[in-house]
Amino acid sequence: MIDALTVSGLDCFYGEVQVLHGLDLTLRQGEVLCLLGRNGAGKTTTLKAIMGLVPARQGSIKLSGIDLTGLPAHEVPKAGIAYVPQGRRLFAEMTVAENLEIGLNTRRKGRATRETVLEMFPLLRERLKQRSGTLSGGEQQMLAMARALCVEPQVLLLDEPTEGLMPSMIQKIREAISQLRQRGVSTILVEQRVDAILSVADRVSFIENGRNRETLEIEQLRADPSAVKRYVGVG
Repeated sequence: MIDALTVSGLDCFYGEVQVLHGLDLTLRQGEVLCLLGRNGAGKTTTLKAIMGLVPARQGSIKLSGIDLTGLPAHEVPKAGIAYVPQGRRLFAEMTVAENLEIGLNTRRKGRATRETVLEMFPLLRERLKQRSGTLSGGEQQMLAMARALCVEPQVLLLDEPTEGLMPSMIQKIREAISQLRQRGVSTILVEQRVDAILSVADRVSFIENGRNRETLEIEQLRADPSAVKRYVGVG
């Protein structure tokens, strides 16, 4: 299978504190890769490093073989990687349509792209003129994902997209992630809840102390969930 994204030997620091230690990660074309680990393990930092928000002192980040290491953060979405951070980071005073427009303008996409995205999230079509700050938590998460998809990314990074959502909204997010797989989008998903990823992930990488300790196919994890207890601390 073709690799969509390859992270090799990544060292990242916050000030003088090293957070990632030679981290290696491979995302296959069209797969959902979940990052699991305890709080502070380096999962979110990995996503930020891929997006250029945390500089890499050592190592490389390649998208379909093209080296993105050191690329300024505002250029990474133009290269084909989109990021939905924890907390969504929407512009609360702007409407749903205006938030989507920001994504469209990033890579100069037009109405056809917006229509494709709204087909995935039909509820947003009913909310286009509504201020994003007045949406429910689940609707805001949908909008954050939709805005990211407006850049038509090859790779989508999702940081805890189901956090704080009702079960019905969690199911909608799962369905959206599955649709993206069918469309050939490769996804890295950071989650804390194992049950939230079992139905959507293809593989799981366990991050511990800034290193990728082990990567398992989801079938392996279902058959033997002991790795979850070992790296996450829950059964």
